[in-house]
Amino acid sequence: MAWFKRKDAGIKTSTEEKKDTPDGLWYKTPKGNIIHTRELKNNSYVCPDDDYHVKIGSKEYFEILFDDNQFKELDKDMTSGDPLNFVDSKPYTTRIKDTIAKTNLKDAARTGVGKINGLDLIITCMDFNFIGGSMGSVVGEKISRAIDYALKNKIPFLMISKSGGARMMEAGFSLMQMAKTSAKLALLDEAGIPYISLMTDPTTGGVTASYAMLGDFNIAEPGALIGFAGPRVIRETIGKDLPKGFQSSEFVLEHGFLDFIIDRRQLKNRMYTLLNLLRN
Repeated sequence: MAWFKRKDAGIKTSTEEKKDTPDGLWYKTPKGNIIHTRELKNNSYVCPDDDYHVKIGSKEYFEILFDDNQFKELDKDMTSGDPLNFVDSKPYTTRIKDTIAKTNLKDAARTGVGKINGLDLIITCMDFNFIGGSMGSVVGEKISRAIDYALKNKIPFLMISKSGGARMMEAGFSLMQMAKTSAKLALLDEAGIPYISLMTDPTTGGVTASYAMLGDFNIAEPGALIGFAGPRVIRETIGKDLPKGFQSSEFVLEHGFLDFIIDRRQLKNRMYTLLNLLRN
């Protein structure tokens, strides 16, 4: 006979009445640390136990950087066409529509104009959830228009990259965005308007080969994958094992391709300091 038995009728819960823990209430990092999503959000989406930087998108970066999350979004209704009538496992137009419905994003980049600690700043931020953050004609055009806005209003420009590279469904049209955005950034340089490039996990392919590496300051988040081709492709091409931590932001910094690595929790204040230095 069991040593403990409930006698009060009112404290039993039937199976039908039991409730599961809501999905998304807790987040588990790759190292196994668990954190409540509310605490994670309050900590700029960085786990305090192991400093793991959770992958986030434009919505979260705008919340972190813009004062009171107040900003004006530019070109928010711009969407991709289908210049090549591309079809793989599904038509490109269908893929675009499905991704818009799934992510509530129009394409892989958003631009906002606002203030950080009172200083004007224009930010274009990429979203990896939209077809791997791929750089298509819309992404290139949004960056170009953001630069035009910065030139016209003499406002510093911050580009936050998170991408798998050029969008294969637009082929040559996507590759043209590398030259297009680079030429626009040259105009920004000639005008003496600051451009800061923040690379997050991952920043690869044609994005790395163009605007992501052309900043007056090239900075990155800890542990971000930064490179042109991915580690697997390089390993299979050269037939050799790669160095430990190859293409991590720490490795890239050590080899001279970054100015510094910045913890996301310090991003807003460090950006404010950097912008003040560049203005003087």
